[in-house]
Amino acid sequence: MTNFDEIIDRRNTNSLKYDFAAERGKPADVLPLWVADMDFRAPEEVLEALHEAVSHGIFGYSEVKSAYYQAVAGWFTRHFQWTPQEEWLIKTPGVVFAINAAIRALTSENDAIMIQTPVYYPFTNSVLANRRKLVINELVYRDGHYEMDVADFEKKVVENQVKMFILCSPHNPVGRVWTREELEKVADICVQHGVIVVSDEIHCDFTYEGHPHTIFASISGQAADHSVICTAPSKTFNLAGLQTSNIFVKNPQMREKIEDAIHNGAAYDEINCLGLVACRTAYEKGDRWLGELKTYLKGNLDFARHFLATRIPQIHLVEPEGTYLIWLDCTGLGLSDEALEDLMVNKAKLWLDAGSMFGKQAGQFQRINMTCPRSVLQKALEQLETAVQGL
Repeated sequence: MTNFDEIIDRRNTNSLKYDFAAERGKPADVLPLWVADMDFRAPEEVLEALHEAVSHGIFGYSEVKSAYYQAVAGWFTRHFQWTPQEEWLIKTPGVVFAINAAIRALTSENDAIMIQTPVYYPFTNSVLANRRKLVINELVYRDGHYEMDVADFEKKVVENQVKMFILCSPHNPVGRVWTREELEKVADICVQHGVIVVSDEIHCDFTYEGHPHTIFASISGQAADHSVICTAPSKTFNLAGLQTSNIFVKNPQMREKIEDAIHNGAAYDEINCLGLVACRTAYEKGDRWLGELKTYLKGNLDFARHFLATRIPQIHLVEPEGTYLIWLDCTGLGLSDEALEDLMVNKAKLWLDAGSMFGKQAGQFQRINMTCPRSVLQKALEQLETAVQGL
């Protein structure tokens, strides 16, 4: 059994999460629960494979053969009953890199691209940095739950002649796992109006009971032909720094354009050689570790839910259906957006992700990464309780 309660000191390791508070404008003594990586070691099987690769001592240009594809496809077959074909696979150093490549390959300057806020902020940055028109279909927050506004979605697709939709599935930060029925409605609209769907499914391995994840390309043959499916082992196995993602594009014309944008436009070819080793091993041997992790994270979620309900009832936990991120509704505190951020950073001494990063309407929300030992999560919530009591 993996000991997820172990405290591993990550300071002075060039950790973005722990070593750059001052550079990011935060006090040096904040407790960081912001960026989405874990305070847990990767699976032992992955570490052993990496040790073996390091012992070999040569880190030259590397590619993969069919065994790598078999490992990746086997994972998605076992866990999602979806088997992508080998020729669909494009390897990239990250999902955000892939999203940008797809934008440049499949749309032109000033084309309209839709996102659903509040959402992972690199979506907005990617659209604007590539000089595309940003169209927002706001999620509807009602009774502590988020839903898609499908009527507004189609209306804006038509009015703006939207060329691409960037889907977050499961959704970061609000924690929705979209139902098959919801995704079918989106797929029907996008197919009808010729909208390409770039589906970021990096959190697909983290869902809670009763909320199965549906790969967008599995909706129908037409949905697959209109979509770019972005996956990675990085969130699942804490491998983000090894920069390996697996992108699946069924449509050969779309795939050719994306590959050209990557290899010629961005002048990027071979993936990190250690990332390839880690990815294959994780997908071949990581099932047991992930099962243990998800059990532990459910315990963290249960702890946070009870703590907030009984000791900080002014803050409402938006019940997640997926991801390892907790989305907190802080409107009950009655603070301005600026005062809320001051409370978190300067009084509670917590470095979280402010909701305003994800969309203008989310200024009263905060995102917590709960992939840490429970004692750390408890400490963070106790610091928050003390700060709220001081209001």
